[in-house]
Amino acid sequence: MKGLFSLFLVFCTCSLSLCLTFENQNQGGQNFNVVSYGAKGDGNTDDSNAFLKAWEDLCSTTEANPTLVIPQGKKIMLQPMKFQGPCKSKTINVEIMGTIIAPKSRESWKWDNNDSESWIAFSHVNGLVISGEGTFDGQGSSWWNNVGEGDRPTALRIADCENLKLSGLKHINSPKNHLSINSCTGALIFNLHMTAPEDSPNTDGIDISSSTHIVIQQLVISTGDDCIAINSGSQFINITDVYCGPGHGISVGSLGKGKSYATVEDVYVRNITFTGTTNGARIKTWIGGSGYARKITYEDIKIFGVKNPVIIDQQYDALLGESRAVKVSDVTFRNIEGTANDEKAIELSCDRIGCSNIVLENINITGLDGKRMSASCNNVQGSCSSCTPNVPCLS
Repeated sequence: MKGLFSLFLVFCTCSLSLCLTFENQNQGGQNFNVVSYGAKGDGNTDDSNAFLKAWEDLCSTTEANPTLVIPQGKKIMLQPMKFQGPCKSKTINVEIMGTIIAPKSRESWKWDNNDSESWIAFSHVNGLVISGEGTFDGQGSSWWNNVGEGDRPTALRIADCENLKLSGLKHINSPKNHLSINSCTGALIFNLHMTAPEDSPNTDGIDISSSTHIVIQQLVISTGDDCIAINSGSQFINITDVYCGPGHGISVGSLGKGKSYATVEDVYVRNITFTGTTNGARIKTWIGGSGYARKITYEDIKIFGVKNPVIIDQQYDALLGESRAVKVSDVTFRNIEGTANDEKAIELSCDRIGCSNIVLENINITGLDGKRMSASCNNVQGSCSSCTPNVPCLS
């Protein structure tokens, strides 16, 4: 694990250097203000065409470091839109000082070619910098109780990118997950605030898939599902300084759904506060899948009234007769303390192939109102030192 931590330290240092470079680059580039392209910014008028024209000019300019500007005080209502690259400049800036707002009701959303995966999508745009003090407002309430999970769109999807930077913004009330990072290499995501009601379904904060070298720092996430979900194909994911709650915790998985092959490795989650969440540090894999989840560390975790603080579930949706499972190995839970609001503070539930090298160190979880805590484990190999409650199979 020392090599992994060293690599993360190098990458984080480089990312912060890139951050400073981006800030310097933003000065002096050509601005493309959406109001100059005819956007009304009143929150009711459809400003999609003006926004798209500004994007086309931004993406095609040969001048270095151009910036698309959404000015303060403006509410830019957009229908579902896709912003395609590659663009000509090595850095593409989107400065959001006002609000980008979705159509008010799902009936008023207008889909292009019946593609309903996302509200706003960027793809194949390298060097994309989205920053500011503004807001993405997905107006998701009309979606939450009317359609199935598969029909609800992600608010912001960024795919097939390199050297992404996303900072400073608020993301509220997405119909589904607030931000998806797919097939990206190198991203710095920091200082975001994501909120949706606790009972809003599947409103994850950030979903990551098929991506590598992703650094996430200084976030506040209060939603109806996972604060952060790390899905198949992801590696070298560094998550630090996150406040999570309410929500379902920070999860690796679920992996292997539909008997698929799934992989996640080299994940480091540190300095997290979970408050009133369903789960805390979680790894979840479907029975019948294959692949692996390995080299995963959760450490320096504070929990307040969490239902399932530490959980590995290798038998999610278990089916009799299935002999395959995603292999879980080299997992460390270290320096976790606080209170749980259910009897079982630690649950390590592994399939017949088992989970190996599972290490728990310095765990101190007590119950609310003096309730006695317990731990359970099945088919787990590893160790537990200074653990309260005691983990029977690792003692």
